[in-house]
Amino acid sequence: MADSSGENEPRLEQVDDINISDSSRVASTKQPPQELAESIYIRRLVIFSFWVVVVVFGLPTWWWTTSIHRARLPLQDMMDWADGKACKPAFPLQISIKAPMLQENEASNLVRTTQHALDDLNEFSPHHLRLRLANSFTESLQGIPSSRRGSSVWDGGNHYMDTMDTALTVNLLPESSSSTPMSILRPHSTELEVRYSPNQIPATSSSSSVLATYIANKLQELFAEEQATIAYVLSSATSPQSSSGNGQLLQSSNSASSNPREQRSSLSRPIPTKFNTQLTSRITRSLKYAPTYHITISLFTSEASPSAWNIESALDESFLPLLDSLGYISNFTVNTQIQLHASFSPSVQSPQYDPDLSVWTLKGEDLGGFINAAEWPLSPSIGAGPTLNFVVYVPSQSNAPLVVRESQATSWLIPQWGGVFILNPSVTVPRAMPKLSKEDIQPALLTFSRQLLSFLGAPQSPPSLPLQLKTLTRVQAASLLLSASSTMGSLARLTKALPSIAIPETVSIAVDKTLYHLRASCNALKDGRFSEALDHAVISELEAERGFFEKSMVGQVYFPDEHKVAVYLPLLGPVAVPLVMSALKEVKKLWKNLRTPKA
Repeated sequence: MADSSGENEPRLEQVDDINISDSSRVASTKQPPQELAESIYIRRLVIFSFWVVVVVFGLPTWWWTTSIHRARLPLQDMMDWADGKACKPAFPLQISIKAPMLQENEASNLVRTTQHALDDLNEFSPHHLRLRLANSFTESLQGIPSSRRGSSVWDGGNHYMDTMDTALTVNLLPESSSSTPMSILRPHSTELEVRYSPNQIPATSSSSSVLATYIANKLQELFAEEQATIAYVLSSATSPQSSSGNGQLLQSSNSASSNPREQRSSLSRPIPTKFNTQLTSRITRSLKYAPTYHITISLFTSEASPSAWNIESALDESFLPLLDSLGYISNFTVNTQIQLHASFSPSVQSPQYDPDLSVWTLKGEDLGGFINAAEWPLSPSIGAGPTLNFVVYVPSQSNAPLVVRESQATSWLIPQWGGVFILNPSVTVPRAMPKLSKEDIQPALLTFSRQLLSFLGAPQSPPSLPLQLKTLTRVQAASLLLSASSTMGSLARLTKALPSIAIPETVSIAVDKTLYHLRASCNALKDGRFSEALDHAVISELEAERGFFEKSMVGQVYFPDEHKVAVYLPLLGPVAVPLVMSALKEVKKLWKNLRTPKA
């Protein structure tokens, strides 16, 4: 018995160990108390409330405050103008023919014969001359109102045309002593006088004559440079866009589309060799068109005298009349100033004396650095428009007369900046003269007048200032028309290339105004109303620039998507993570409850 009881004691200990392990297993698998339905409802309601605030109030507010407004633009019309499909510029120049000593049928036949000769000579169809017989026959005035008798031309038929934009008037005057036709064009006249002998008048049945051929060749010669200039402008418009101008500011717009303007290729022709270099030089030194130019005329003297000048009366007589003539193209402001003891620029070599010519000379390579920008008060820009500086420099008595070594000239032009005129005291100004008179200043002002015309892009022919200004009107109208059209194309390409950029309503309004004035300018060009065409072209250029360089658009071009991520992520990340994770957890629990079968 003792042995059996001793054998049972280990078994009891083993049973106790098994009971303890079972109780610990039960304790370890014990679940937390079940969550009340009310607590679950409240938790889900809180999460749902947050999401309702985000979806109903947050997202609409974010969308409304950050949405990009893009006004509707006529992109296709803009591209048509840029590609030359909307307008093919034409320049019909009306030439009025006065023949007071000819019969009506003789004058009509002469005009018709000369027109045929002109058409044979013309190789550039957009620019052509139209001859119109001026109304010099009093018996033909019966059907014309008296208010228009002085401003009408007859086209050889039964109707009359207004001579408001007549490019040139040809006055035919008989001269029995003239064996061959001769012509005279005065510097300040728009009338070409042609002297002829009566036997040079073509017969009614004749298709050509010496007089008609002479007039045609003379007219073609007078307008050859204008024709080459317009051909140069149109051919420049057909070339691919460069990186300058608008494309330099917004290069991304160029990558969207670079189609050449094939529609304008038919309007251009090879530039004659004798005009090619001349036109390139003129374009290089001329300024870009601006509604207002600021002119500063400065007197710099190397000594204490002259210390005054009679500039007001000199300007009134020799400079302001030209500005008045140019007033329909741009506005001009004139400022004057004087500085004494003005020294040369340190980069310029001192004048060298030439004993053979008895003059002091400056090297041609030093002319570009003649201006002492560090000490001379020459502002590069005054106001919104570009500034032209015209300098009258009076050298000291010890360095006079002072000329340019290579050309012996006393004046030169600095492209895109202005001009310099050396007023030598030993030649023009008496010694110890404290004040420059009007006569002393006039040569400088006449030189500045020619330089101003060069800066504006005026041609050198025909040799008549009014005709040069008329040519300048037509060239400026064509240039501004093409420039505004190109800007419209750049804006359209920019809009397509950057869909995230904002387009305010001001841009849409500017584009509408630009297209309206482009159409008006193109129609005026085709009708020969060049002054009106220039007015519309100026407005179209200004509106196109205003629309393209809109401040809000330019600022957003340089705001890529990476910047937006850098702004939104630190703000929305800490808020979005708890909301998203809690919503996912609740969705997961709902999905589990739906899949668990009920007991």
